[in-house]
Amino acid sequence: MAGRGAGADEDGGRRTFTVDELAARAGVSVRTVRFYSTRGLLPPPELGPRRVGRYGPGHLSRLALIEELRGQGMTLAAIERYVDRLPAGLDAHGLAIHRALVSSWAPGKAERATRGELERRAGRALADDDVERLTAMGALTVASDAPGEFLVDPGLLRLGVELLDVPIARETILAARAVLLEHTRAAAHELTRLFRDDVWEPYRDDDEDADDRAAALRSLSEPLRPVVLQALVTAFQRSLTAELRDLAGEADPPPAP
Repeated sequence: MAGRGAGADEDGGRRTFTVDELAARAGVSVRTVRFYSTRGLLPPPELGPRRVGRYGPGHLSRLALIEELRGQGMTLAAIERYVDRLPAGLDAHGLAIHRALVSSWAPGKAERATRGELERRAGRALADDDVERLTAMGALTVASDAPGEFLVDPGLLRLGVELLDVPIARETILAARAVLLEHTRAAAHELTRLFRDDVWEPYRDDDEDADDRAAALRSLSEPLRPVVLQALVTAFQRSLTAELRDLAGEADPPPAP
């Protein structure tokens, strides 16, 4: 097929790409591919005839996952930690699963903003202490690649600004966030395990291309996201109500039918 290059086989055979072909398929520059390789995010290519590096479907899937993580606003250091935790020997199918998980369940992409743009979005002037408290809440982070810019979560920013005038110490905010992260991470781990075992596994032996499998998995997982999020919010609200009743020494109301 024209444009695929030698060694590429769309009929299930062995598919390999040069670095230029890999970059073109992934929609990135060759320089980006080489940069990720030097950081250990991409494994080295196999050496083909005349010692030309050849990349396979696993490289393409891993590169797509890295770009998905970057598109979600993750820093390079965070992406490196994510990739380091991937199981050894993960194939293109397994990488497609991770990519589907990231794209389907990750929060909305962070938006960049300068200090002035941040204050316009907040609708008020922000002192350095305000910025620190918003950072503690997770509403924004300082952009590592652009000093003076922030990565902003629009939804959390609105809520965070409302809390700026509430007399809660920054340390208390950090402690509360740590509690939430710890327990929601445990819930996310179990939900992911259930989803992997009951939904993803039937696709493991599928003959579809990795990108097709990722699209199919996204179509399955995306409708579940609002349901799971609402279920978590409802469960937390009920648990918090029970805790407040215990604190006040009140008896629990009869369970709802």
